[in-house]
Amino acid sequence: MLGLYNNYLFTLFTFCVLFIFFENDERSEKNIGLASRNALLFYTMFSTIILIFTAITETYDILPILIVLLSQGVTIFGVSYAYYNRRGE
Repeated sequence: MLGLYNNYLFTLFTFCVLFIFFENDERSEKNIGLASRNALLFYTMFSTIILIFTAITETYDILPILIVLLSQGVTIFGVSYAYYNRRGE
């Protein structure tokens, strides 16, 4: 019921349910690992850019917007996984 509270939690809930009923094999585990790597790189680079940008410009009003953009790592993971899955190594 918590996933139905608002759209963001509903999206997160359906994203987690996808992996509960997901068929695991070697290829899908490799693709999940590669997609996780891409999401981790995005988080690391974008959070570093956010911290440097706010430290240099001292504009703390834009920080909440940048933190919301940081949550797009889930989208990066999904797009990367779809790419690696269609590529079919």
